[in-house]
Amino acid sequence: MTFEEVPIQKAAERAQCTGQALEEVLEAAKDNETLTVGVYECAKVMNLDPDSVSFCVLAMDEEFGCDIALQIHFTLIQSFCFDNDISIVRVTDMQRLANIVGDKTEKLEDVHCVLVTNPADGSWEDSSMEKLHLFCEENRRLNNWVPEISLPGR
Repeated sequence: MTFEEVPIQKAAERAQCTGQALEEVLEAAKDNETLTVGVYECAKVMNLDPDSVSFCVLAMDEEFGCDIALQIHFTLIQSFCFDNDISIVRVTDMQRLANIVGDKTEKLEDVHCVLVTNPADGSWEDSSMEKLHLFCEENRRLNNWVPEISLPGR
């Protein structure tokens, strides 16, 4: 292994860890009923109680480039997250995200935006959530305001 290969290997390992942490956070939020799915539903939560929002996931698909309304929504959501110090990431595998946050009996039509809100008791003690917040903070320092995370496959 050469010196140049070391950072690449660590970056790949970090990406895998971050994807796994995101999956764990989403599954825990789903179990705790602190998950909001859908652009309009997320906008309502952000408008009514922005302090309750802990994390935001934006999902893009192949139709994103053609949907101007969705692009405008994403821009507004990103701006809101930046203004309210909410960690935000982007994923490209909408089907995988839908499988994680969805219910087996229902088909989710809009998983373009997913919010994780704070539990009713106000505490969120989760090492996976801490990893995600640190990942977002590190990326902001590098001027990568909305980092992309790959969800692990099943």
